[in-house]
Amino acid sequence: MRIAHLILTYTNPHLTERLILCLTHTQFDFYIHVDKKFSIDPYLYLQKYPNVYFIKNREDVRWAGYNTIKATFKCIKEIVGSGITYDYINFLSGQDYPIKSAEYMLAFFEQNKGKQFIEFQSIEKQWIEAQPRITKYHFTNFTFKGRHRVEWLVNLLTPKRKLPQNLEPYGKAMFWMMNPERAMYVVNYVESNPQLERFFLFTWGSDEFVFQTILMNSPYKDELVNNDFRYIDWSAGGSHPKVLDMTDLDHLRHTNDLFARKVNAEKSGKLLDALDEII
Repeated sequence: MRIAHLILTYTNPHLTERLILCLTHTQFDFYIHVDKKFSIDPYLYLQKYPNVYFIKNREDVRWAGYNTIKATFKCIKEIVGSGITYDYINFLSGQDYPIKSAEYMLAFFEQNKGKQFIEFQSIEKQWIEAQPRITKYHFTNFTFKGRHRVEWLVNLLTPKRKLPQNLEPYGKAMFWMMNPERAMYVVNYVESNPQLERFFLFTWGSDEFVFQTILMNSPYKDELVNNDFRYIDWSAGGSHPKVLDMTDLDHLRHTNDLFARKVNAEKSGKLLDALDEII
């Protein structure tokens, strides 16, 4: 079994290196997408590792904008086009860190082959607060002057938006673990439906519902396991999770999750050292 770990990052190449070294395994490869807004040069030294590849067709990622989905699609297509056969793509950020060993994770994937891991809730019935992400126009992916006023005016003058093709919206978390065939199903479905792609372009946080929506409205929905196996602390509220530190170590020792997020080199340094010892 071979796994492609896909890392979207822009923050800290040394933290990315640390993640790679912690997960090094003969069956694991790492694909790194560096946000096009940032220079890739500080990351290029990671090419010294034989299992590290850089995504060539990079995207200018916009937080909560559709460009994040475009970047993800580009990465999936490059991984599938690599000529290497993978059983899973594991989608990560540069601020994720493993909680379990590479051997543990490989065994996890082997035992769960055929399952797709992604968190999901019905936006119509459960994740009610997310409805405006879809029903209103959002210009998050654009940078032109006055876009907030234009967005307000457009929403004042237009009715609520509804997903094309009578798709029922689902969503929750951005990250997932699934086989390349199902990931490409989402890519092909969206890119072959221009009306749907235009709809997603004017939503907010599409990275948290595009994959769920397409897969939960597909013949493959029964393969989905409602868990992404990420330990995330949202207790502080707001749109960003807590940056984990040593106060979280006991929780991380006892969780069944595979990865912790979010971490950074400064605040989480001692925690990462402790996790390395445990792993």
